[in-house]
Amino acid sequence: MSPKTFQIAYVSTYVPKKCGLATYTHHLREAVRVAHNGIFPDPIVAMCNEDELELYNESWHFPLLKNDKEEYRKMADYLNRSAVDIVSLQHEFGIFGGEAGSYALELLNRLNKPVVTTFHTVFETPQEPYAAVQAEIAKRSDRIHVMNRKAIGYLSDNFGIPLEKISYIPHGTPVPSKADRIRTRSEYGWEQRKVVFQFGLLSRSKGVELILRSMAAAVKAVPDLLYVLAGQTHPEVRKHEGEAYREELNALIEELGLQHHVRMIDRYIPEEELTSLLQACDLYVTPYPGMQQITSGTLAYAVGLGRPVLSTPYIYAKDLLQGCEELLLPYGDVEAWSVKLIELFSYPEKLKLCEKLAADIGKSMQWPVVGQEYLQLLERTAAEKRWRMADVI
Repeated sequence: MSPKTFQIAYVSTYVPKKCGLATYTHHLREAVRVAHNGIFPDPIVAMCNEDELELYNESWHFPLLKNDKEEYRKMADYLNRSAVDIVSLQHEFGIFGGEAGSYALELLNRLNKPVVTTFHTVFETPQEPYAAVQAEIAKRSDRIHVMNRKAIGYLSDNFGIPLEKISYIPHGTPVPSKADRIRTRSEYGWEQRKVVFQFGLLSRSKGVELILRSMAAAVKAVPDLLYVLAGQTHPEVRKHEGEAYREELNALIEELGLQHHVRMIDRYIPEEELTSLLQACDLYVTPYPGMQQITSGTLAYAVGLGRPVLSTPYIYAKDLLQGCEELLLPYGDVEAWSVKLIELFSYPEKLKLCEKLAADIGKSMQWPVVGQEYLQLLERTAAEKRWRMADVI
């Protein structure tokens, strides 16, 4: 089969929906398209709610209502009749209908095309009802793709999935641009500042207080230090308590005397701007308290863009930064974080070493590399299924 006629159907949320999975799938699809120089646009089965249907009006858009069980079966029948060679299922529990996203099985049970499933969430100790659903999805998939090496062991140990069925390919990232870094620093007035950056929907699970308290000591030694915290308040947080948490942080900033050293960007930040901000910062931090977190798109982006990083040792950070344990600091240890910030910004050669460590890891994570690896996984999986079917016949 010529690579130019190889067609992939992606099942996921998709842009213009504003969510990390939609953005990831968009970039994965684009990277794979470039890798195989496809002559037809690969179709997108876009998981959505009724009020989002109008977002998907391209000929290659196939919206699927997440809470309509029968629609999953119809979509499977459509894909079976189509020229699609393989299905890429991007799995997060919340994007599919049914308990623990069980409606995804309505699609998989009727599908006779080969399927590669990307698990974006994998639990070290899975609980019901999620465990049974994930185990069945894994069973119905021809291959499993994960973005964290630890997840391979979790899936094998918990569900008995053969190791050879699971492939690790890292989270893709943009290719860095020095020109973009210089331009963005100028636009944001960061030329004379040493910028520590953190991005994400604001909630109490992001460890912001740890950085603020660490900054209080660090700015005495590094007076041009600036902590930039970007992103809207998480919708669920806003629903339950409005902007109370952001107001608490503002009060803490004032109490610590950090008004000159902290900036909050309280708005939705498009991905292109986020990429620019990541490139423009001097240090990216993920001081998360939850040690079970198995993916972090922003930490992946920062490393892929070659930026120095510091993080708490949650699962994804430990896996991504293995061999660079000096970049991992314990959660809650304000003194350790303060000392490290002072060290990195007082001795430029130490910050430069952190940058080199990140850049070396990041080279294998950039979208052109990831797109080629993912395409090879899809082509290999499709070929293996054809061979198995030929043997049966």
